[in-house]
Amino acid sequence: QVQLVESGGGLVQPGGSLRLSCAASGSIFSIYVMSWYRQAPGKPRELVAAITSGGSTHYADSVKGRFAISRDNAKNTVHLQMNSLNPEDTAVYYCKAGVGPSYYWGQGTQVTVSS
Repeated sequence: QVQLVESGGGLVQPGGSLRLSCAASGSIFSIYVMSWYRQAPGKPRELVAAITSGGSTHYADSVKGRFAISRDNAKNTVHLQMNSLNPEDTAVYYCKAGVGPSYYWGQGTQVTVSS
């Protein structure tokens, strides 16, 4: 069982930046693929970025060049640095940990981009 707690969301103006963090419980964090998803009102949840245990990353086309995912296995944390935010990035952002057929979700953190 893995528990995930996201933090760092909030209100930011267009063009601004936020850094989301996800803290995970458990001693085998390093083997999990860690991902960030987001869900805007009335839309399905979508993958934003993912990072493997070896550090390989994947990004949705909509965030490439603006977002960066990173992980610190010693601290059981994963981060999502979000730059050049625009109103279309407004959503609840969720952290996900997965290995094999098992996966776990955090409770989500709200990101609102508005002037």
